Amino acid sequence: MNLETLFPFKRNYLDRNGQQYHYLNEGQGEPVVMVHGNPSWSFYYRNLVLSLSKNHQCIVPDHIGCGLSDKPGDEQYEYTLKSRIDDLEALLDSLNIKENITLVVHDWGGMIGMGYATRYPERIKRLVILNTGAFHLPKTKPLPLGLWICRNTLLGTLLVRGLNAFSSAASYVGVKRKPMPKEIRKAYVMPFNSWQNRISTLRFVQDIPLYETDKNYQLVSDISDSLEQFKTVPTLICWGLQDFVFDKHFLDVWKDKMPQAQVHEFADCGHYILEDASDDVIPLVEQFMDANK
Repeated sequence: MNLETLFPFKRNYLDRNGQQYHYLNEGQGEPVVMVHGNPSWSFYYRNLVLSLSKNHQCIVPDHIGCGLSDKPGDEQYEYTLKSRIDDLEALLDSLNIKENITLVVHDWGGMIGMGYATRYPERIKRLVILNTGAFHLPKTKPLPLGLWICRNTLLGTLLVRGLNAFSSAASYVGVKRKPMPKEIRKAYVMPFNSWQNRISTLRFVQDIPLYETDKNYQLVSDISDSLEQFKTVPTLICWGLQDFVFDKHFLDVWKDKMPQAQVHEFADCGHYILEDASDDVIPLVEQFMDANK
């Protein structure tokens, strides 16, 4: 696998309390900040960056523990939602990006990106929402068994960190329209190549707040409540309806919270909508940005 060919971008790093926090910084113009989820990394946005960086400054971090960022142990980094939002804020502040932000979010990136947006709503110009959430698990949606096992059991720990079950499985079940090519699948799982380097994959799942006693429950409640203030922000939602986690139940909540959103549903696509439907979604994002200048 030739990562340089698949991912032809300069590597940039911010020192975050001794950890190397990797990010892409491509192009010039108004900023587009793309926030990935679990178990992916900035690689997920590669085609969108190639397209939008012609006219925009594209900032795409790898969360600590993911992609080309450092993968410290628990004693060196607190793997929680608050830390993720703090990291994103520090990165954007270091680049002096404080206005006219288009925020693109996927999976955990929805909670992290909207967590940042909640702190600085005046900085957000547009929102692009891809199979994600920024609120608690919908009441109509039970936590999928696979996630429950990973979150709550020793077996889950062994599967995720010992066998890379989460990242590997996602590269298969995350696409529906067509199988992910072998080289692309290899690139997705490449950063998560050892027990140590899979720590964030597991900690993300363990950090899902389901109960009021969970660490980030109140923070998620606050982010969810704050979505009200983004009802005037131009919003594009592109959604793969065959996502096994972020399914129609999540999409319905977004539609309720963001009634102004332009919504495109893809019946034959899964979680990795930018893999399944890149040729459909990227032009929609470009048109949306042109229409909301």
